Amino acid sequence: MTAHTHDLGGRPAWAKDAVFYHIFPDRFARSERVPQPSNLLPWSSPPSQEAYHGGDLLGVAERLDYLADLGVNAIYLTPIFQSACNHRYHTHDYKQVDPLLGGNAALRELIEQAHAREMRIILDGVFNHASRGFFQFNDILENGPHSPWLDWFFVEDWPLSAYDGSLPANYCGWVNNRALPKFNTDNPQVREFLMDVAEFWVREYDIDGWRLDVPPEITTPGFWEEFRRRVRAIKPDAYLVGEIWREAPQWVRGDRFDATMNYVFAAAAIAFCAGDRVSRTLVEGRSYDPYPGVDAVQFGRRIERLLALYDWETTQVQFNLLDSHDAPRVLSIARGDKATLRLATLLQMTFPGTPSIYYGDEIALPGAEDYDGPHRDHDARRSFPWDDEASWDHEMLEYFRRAIALRHAHPALCHGEFKQLYADNRQYVFARSNESETLLVALNAGDEAAELPVATDEFFAQDRARKPIFGTAPPANVNGGRATLSLPARAGAVFSA
Repeated sequence: MTAHTHDLGGRPAWAKDAVFYHIFPDRFARSERVPQPSNLLPWSSPPSQEAYHGGDLLGVAERLDYLADLGVNAIYLTPIFQSACNHRYHTHDYKQVDPLLGGNAALRELIEQAHAREMRIILDGVFNHASRGFFQFNDILENGPHSPWLDWFFVEDWPLSAYDGSLPANYCGWVNNRALPKFNTDNPQVREFLMDVAEFWVREYDIDGWRLDVPPEITTPGFWEEFRRRVRAIKPDAYLVGEIWREAPQWVRGDRFDATMNYVFAAAAIAFCAGDRVSRTLVEGRSYDPYPGVDAVQFGRRIERLLALYDWETTQVQFNLLDSHDAPRVLSIARGDKATLRLATLLQMTFPGTPSIYYGDEIALPGAEDYDGPHRDHDARRSFPWDDEASWDHEMLEYFRRAIALRHAHPALCHGEFKQLYADNRQYVFARSNESETLLVALNAGDEAAELPVATDEFFAQDRARKPIFGTAPPANVNGGRATLSLPARAGAVFSA
């Protein structure tokens, strides 16, 4: 994609119109064009901490038509560089795509095919830590204090114990994980190495941005500011997203990231849409707060606080997810309640920001977490059941298609102002408006049908009934600057003014 569009505030304009699809490559799709080792799990096997299902990037490329039909126009890939783990957050070589994923040629084909369809691709950058197999660290394991790479990491004592947990590791690993030796980014050579990696994939492969893993862990002054300057010098509209789970306005002021992974939005959306269905055991002790459930007034307060935290240009490109490879799926959090997923998705597609769908949510793929007992892995990382369409929820798939199409069809949902109109009990209504249109989004998270009197005098010029443009609600009756919205239980609707 040769055209670069970016606003004066430095946020990429294309991100406002993007609908992302978040892919965990080992579990999304296999291609027959990628040679497969013999010792892979059968595709339909449950997730495993150590084993591989063998998904690859050509498998993603071969499913681009499916994604385009869904309405997706951007893809976020979790790490793809050479690594000895199925999630690939243990990087061995930062300039080589993992051979199980098809190598560098597969990434180039995927990007070219995606760009031909006007789809963007962002990659996952894991720059706080490497792996025991990373060349410079492996040299330390081989040569001890004689290694020339000692000051690339934080060696504390000898001997190093990279694998025997009964002995002290004697080096710093991220969250004390000896599999993830932490980089010394205060070392100018390390810093330059990582900057070069960031530039390489933008310059040589035309990626459209980076999602940056655990960025607050890198405390070297100026690191992320330099990262932004150097990436943007090559591609002025590269989209930079930081994996920060909490409120973080200081990270998105224009000098570091464009957006955070907006788990604050996810938590509020789930707490409201699921209510008392939220599984406490799945979300307790996490870095976001979807428990306990909240009513519409509490939800409105959380949304008002969220919107007040960031300037409007940032809000419009915040990476608004509902779940991810690091969190239980919404469907599982809500104990299998599909209405929660539908309500949350409608909210996500009509709320300011850049929505991101986690692969498989559109077919109601289940997935919790900690499913594998002592070998901790996320059941949210199940393989996509391409060969078992009978297991798909086709009604959910069609709902996602229509909700995404609604967003694409109405610029007010991507660029328009936001105003809360009604919040009471389990019902919430807001407006999105620009100079040419106004849409009212109404959500009933309650277990009974509800009739909502909503003041709309600034939006509706004429008294008449208006049919919803999305949802199955009856027409809204407008009279004297007040609309009466009738909503079925556990349902949402959108009305055009």
